[in-house]
Amino acid sequence: MAIETGFDIPAIEISTFELTLVGDSPLIVHAWSEKAKKEILDMQMKVAKTKVRSIRNPAADFIDSLYWLTKKPAEPTMEAFYQAVAEGAEFGFPSVAFKAAAVSAGFRTGVTKNKTIPNSAFHINGDMVRIHGTPEIREDMVRVGMGAADLRYRGEFKEWSVILPIRFNTAVFTHEQIINLFNLGGFACGIGEWRPERGGSFGMYHVV
Repeated sequence: MAIETGFDIPAIEISTFELTLVGDSPLIVHAWSEKAKKEILDMQMKVAKTKVRSIRNPAADFIDSLYWLTKKPAEPTMEAFYQAVAEGAEFGFPSVAFKAAAVSAGFRTGVTKNKTIPNSAFHINGDMVRIHGTPEIREDMVRVGMGAADLRYRGEFKEWSVILPIRFNTAVFTHEQIINLFNLGGFACGIGEWRPERGGSFGMYHVV
């Protein structure tokens, strides 16, 4: 069967640049811990649960809530955490969250007609991007299950920034449009726990 050649397909032009974002409100992180993953897997495999509840360790919950780019402390204590920070510990956040915020904000505000086009028009290199800042332990009262009260211990970056390595199709968006889209995402959606997209005010940011 002959291939139709009566039309031209223009060559794709990819441009790259680094985008610096600075937090406008604290960022609350909550990575999936190995314990939480095991509980989900046990539930899916119908493994019998023990009736003995493990002793709550706020330091361990806090350490496990962080996305570690360097080695996580072997001991789940605040002393071990501070030692890791003193030795240059680095923390990250899933890059897809920043892209999702930009795409969702563009669609929600009517800037883009759908999410398909922007999703394929630009990308952030790497699964994780480094968060510049030092996290602190945060305690929150939450409602779980049938409304029962529980405590959550998570990491919070009160002051933070991030550098995103961007690749985009210049035939779809301009450099300025990409910047505006990320600014919109930082204001309208945000990232992390209790962000504007979920009715909160945390995880907001702007482009420098």
